[in-house]
Amino acid sequence: MTESFRRSGEYENPYQGQQQHASAPVNPEWPPPPAYEPAASAQGAQGTHGAQGAPSALLTEPVAQAPASRRRTRGPIALLAAVAFVAAAIGGGTAYGIQELTGSGTVASSSTSTSVVPTSQKGTVSGVATAVSPSIVEINATSNAGESTGSGVIITSTGEIITNNHVISGASQIKVTTSNGKSYTAEVVGTDSKKDLALIKLRDASGLKAATLGDSAGVKVGDQVVAIGSPEGLTGTVTSGIVSALDRDVTVSTDESQGQQQGGGGGQWPFEFGGQQFNGDTGSSTTTYKALQTDASLNPGNSGGALIDMNGNIIGINSAMYSAADATSSSAGSVGLGFAIPINTVKADLSTLRAGGSD
Repeated sequence: MTESFRRSGEYENPYQGQQQHASAPVNPEWPPPPAYEPAASAQGAQGTHGAQGAPSALLTEPVAQAPASRRRTRGPIALLAAVAFVAAAIGGGTAYGIQELTGSGTVASSSTSTSVVPTSQKGTVSGVATAVSPSIVEINATSNAGESTGSGVIITSTGEIITNNHVISGASQIKVTTSNGKSYTAEVVGTDSKKDLALIKLRDASGLKAATLGDSAGVKVGDQVVAIGSPEGLTGTVTSGIVSALDRDVTVSTDESQGQQQGGGGGQWPFEFGGQQFNGDTGSSTTTYKALQTDASLNPGNSGGALIDMNGNIIGINSAMYSAADATSSSAGSVGLGFAIPINTVKADLSTLRAGGSD
């Protein structure tokens, strides 16, 4: 297994002056009509006045009907405003705007149709890399068993980061480096070894660029994707490929001691697929999840990083890779068989992770 935007006051009533004027008769010299005058007669007289242009006693009636007309006008204005807001809410880059409006702790989420990439660079690997790289971090975890290097995806501007459980499993100290080279210490918020997911939080972080989480249900075989992570400690490495298959049953270890094999020493995170073991022994404690398969190059250190669609939405968290070389060899590398946890699985697990996880 291998070791992501984000991110009014009251309106002026155009009828206000007219309403004040309408509180008095149009022509105060004319007395008001008799209280017993039938409404139908009034309407007919008004129509006669309107047609002939001659004054009528009925014109002395206060324009009390104008406010009702204004109320009818105000409704469509409010409706148009609501429609305009909804239209804005479904436009490109919406998730970032919603996140900023609802608070820094809100995860930006969207369908895969939301475009995070600027129009001029849409559909290009360079466009995706430029837009999403600031949301991907390198994670270095230290424990009594050694050190591991992995990647993570910033999901809030205050420093919540999604990664693989095996990247930080058993760690006594976690150091995170952002794309601009700034370093933070991090604490584990929650882990879910059954899904190989973990949520960590940076200390004293703010103003970070959060990634936009897409919708993995809309992913199709053959879709172009980009992977960003820190293979072998090479921060911000970008690779590309396609989605090779969906719903692959991938089995990984839940043993904490396995977590330290990721990166640093050239080892690979062991996993099982199709009844066979790859990159080492998974041990007796394992869990199986449905994964996206990709041929985008993944190497040790990519775990926890992002698999991204061409609109810049995160559709998966890279978690496993097959290497044809021996697991203990530093020459081990990607052969185009990589796996990622679908982002919908991540989104469904966020509340559990924020509560401490299910472990």
